[in-house]
Amino acid sequence: MNSKNSSRGRHAGRNSNPHNKPQFKKNFKKSKPDNTKPQQEAKSGVRLNKYIANAGICSRREADTFIEHGSVTINGKLVTEMGYKVQPGDEVRFDGTLLSMEKKRYILLNKPKNYITTMEDDRGRKTVMELVGNATSERIYPVGRLDRNTTGLLLFTNDGELAKKLTHPKHNVRKLYHATLDRKLTLADLEKLRGDVVIEGRKVFIDAVSYVEGGKKNEVGIEIHSGRNRIVRKIFEHFDYSVTKLDRVIFAGLTKKNLPRGRWRELTNQELNNLHMI
Repeated sequence: MNSKNSSRGRHAGRNSNPHNKPQFKKNFKKSKPDNTKPQQEAKSGVRLNKYIANAGICSRREADTFIEHGSVTINGKLVTEMGYKVQPGDEVRFDGTLLSMEKKRYILLNKPKNYITTMEDDRGRKTVMELVGNATSERIYPVGRLDRNTTGLLLFTNDGELAKKLTHPKHNVRKLYHATLDRKLTLADLEKLRGDVVIEGRKVFIDAVSYVEGGKKNEVGIEIHSGRNRIVRKIFEHFDYSVTKLDRVIFAGLTKKNLPRGRWRELTNQELNNLHMI
């Protein structure tokens, strides 16, 4: 009886006196059993929930739930320990999918002429990777291609899932080009471009085409979602026009606003959210 009253008195004193609050936290931590954290906690490495979160699967809190319910294997073995630490070389899978803890990066470049879209070139030509070499320590890759003489927007990332989505025709990712031709585009040919166009035996889906507002009749805006190599140039060549300049001004809703030629920037959170909703 006295013991219960005494206990209540101690707790009441702590709650009523703010100066005792830090002591309460300290005592609370000390009272936790030493075996609440798994043995792996003592090792170096990255906590499993953080590893999953950094892989872009979900938040750390959500990761704990997935771990507890058996969604994660490490090196082929089921792991349900919340505090497990992932070591270098560990193979972590979430519902069978291999994860990478590498932080996802998204870099937008306004590509200049005379750079080829490849990781490296055995002929010594300049590559787009030289322009984004100091953008991040992670290894990033271009999403799709722009040929050597085409300028404009080019996205780089190490997010394979997003890159796959943005390059697959079924997602109808918008790509708008400003094409300058060697001569004026006739109204008759403009109408033909709005109809069925077949290039190399395959139909090309041109979403929109028109003269550039305020420009000359040899300046044309053309919107497509095809990822075929040099397809814009081939479209105009099909009607006996040569493209003297080609600039990609919109890619998947991203624009060149405030991005000078030859410069890069990281995507904003809003831009990234928009891409993931495609």
